Amino acid sequence: DDWLRDHLSLLKHTQSGLELVEKYVKFVKERTEIEQNYAKQLRNLSKKYNLKRNSKDEPECRFSSYQSFLDMLNEMNDYAGQRELIAENMMMNICIDLTKYLQELKQERKTYLMEAKKAQQSLESTYKQLDSSKKRFEREWKEAERAAQYAEKTDQDINATKADVEKAKQQAHMRAHVAEECKNDYAAQLQKFNKEQSQFYFNDMPLIFNKLQDLDERRIKKLKQGYILFSDTEKHVMPIIGKCLEGITKAGTNVNERNDSMVVIEQNKSGFERPGDVEFEDYSQAINRTSSDSSLGTPKGPVDLLGKNKSKNFWLFSKRMNKPCPTHPPFLCSLSPSTLPPFTTPPTPSPANGPSSPKFGRDPLSYCLKEINKTVKPRISSFRTLRRSPTVTEDFAHLPPEQRRKRLQQKLEEICKELQKEVDQSEALGKMKDVYEKNPQMGDPASLASQISQTSQNIERLRGELNKYEVIMTSVLFIHVLRSSSTILRGTHFPDGAHSDESTPDPSQAIYAEFDDDFEEEELTAPIGTCTAMYNFPGASEGTISMQEGEELAVVEEDKGDGWTRVRRNNGDEGYIPTSYVTITLNK
Repeated sequence: DDWLRDHLSLLKHTQSGLELVEKYVKFVKERTEIEQNYAKQLRNLSKKYNLKRNSKDEPECRFSSYQSFLDMLNEMNDYAGQRELIAENMMMNICIDLTKYLQELKQERKTYLMEAKKAQQSLESTYKQLDSSKKRFEREWKEAERAAQYAEKTDQDINATKADVEKAKQQAHMRAHVAEECKNDYAAQLQKFNKEQSQFYFNDMPLIFNKLQDLDERRIKKLKQGYILFSDTEKHVMPIIGKCLEGITKAGTNVNERNDSMVVIEQNKSGFERPGDVEFEDYSQAINRTSSDSSLGTPKGPVDLLGKNKSKNFWLFSKRMNKPCPTHPPFLCSLSPSTLPPFTTPPTPSPANGPSSPKFGRDPLSYCLKEINKTVKPRISSFRTLRRSPTVTEDFAHLPPEQRRKRLQQKLEEICKELQKEVDQSEALGKMKDVYEKNPQMGDPASLASQISQTSQNIERLRGELNKYEVIMTSVLFIHVLRSSSTILRGTHFPDGAHSDESTPDPSQAIYAEFDDDFEEEELTAPIGTCTAMYNFPGASEGTISMQEGEELAVVEEDKGDGWTRVRRNNGDEGYIPTSYVTITLNK
């Protein structure tokens, strides 16, 4: 009984050990699921905040803080890859390997149990034979004793015949012989059982127990290795994870606030100079002028227009405000052009006292700007997405004029470089084809057909883009020249008494007198329409005016293509507002 109890305990222990392996495998599987979900969430997070492909050229990418953020997202994506590697190695080296090993242990344990069961069944069978021979020997021995007692009783009986005595003796002798045979058989069975029992307890079962012990020790050793692998799997990727974290730290240290400020200044500076001091105009000297000095001649150039002939209606300081740049703060804006060529010859207006030209109206530059804008891709007037930032267009119309010119020039240089690269590649492919045609052993000319065709398509595409951006660049430069000339003409004013007393007026006097009259009447310009604000606008920049969502304002001047519209309130306040922030209705 004690042996059987120990045997059952051993079987229970080995079964419990196998169940522990199964439990550990299940634990590691759940851990890998956690790692996989964690890695997936990290990847999704990095993808959510990363730039899209069509956003790589945004101006923000030039800032070190923005670029460092993108670097950090890339490092986090690599970090997620390492977490996936941890999950994969745990699954392969622990879960799958231990599951396979567990099946082998179960089969091996089952084999040992079958061997123990067979040995036990054999011992039980021998014991049954021993018990059977023992009972037969006992039974036959009792019968032999009774037969001997009967023969002796018969022999002493005086009434018994000699034949009866002889028969009783023969019967007793036969029973004794059978009993002796049973005794011998019982002795043989006993010897056999003792031998098998000794074999079972001293050889067979100890061997099976040793095998089970070895199996259990191997199971424990394998489980021990699984425990260590659980830690080593993560340790092996820790150096790479450390590099990812170092990359994030490096991305943080790469942020340079000073360089970012310089990038902002370089990106948003308008390219114009600040205005100079306003000169003192001495009107008292007009009394001493002679009649011959009062006649006005044609200005010699921009110096005359911007020098002595400045008046109180100079555009920078009249009620006509300065248009702010729609994409950068006022401290980066300038007011007067310095690098563009002056528009020295003003357009020919209608006679001084006659009706104005219906083609040009009161503003001769508006017609030119409208005609030029017809050749440029129209801009979207308003979107709810324009509440915070301007729409980025292919022709860089969202940028200030000077920045737009620089970006177009940069785009043209990039296209020229790429075009030259494709042309060089086309020439190289042509030479290689000629070599193949002359020396077929060096290669098949037909194999270059697809590359030559693709290169030709790229050249045609780049030439098309080059022509397109050249047209846009020409339009931008022309608009820049017109605006520069318009600023010069708007700032021109001639003193009183400039007309000659002669009966025949000077044509040049009529020209400048008409411009002077136009700009003097600018203060009383009638509204050309109305507009309704779709969003709030603070109007913090110089020359702008604030407005509230739903507020109605009078439109004084249309958008000239720079994204700003001049409006007026009922109380007379005027200023510029973003065109995309309002819906405009013009008078018919």
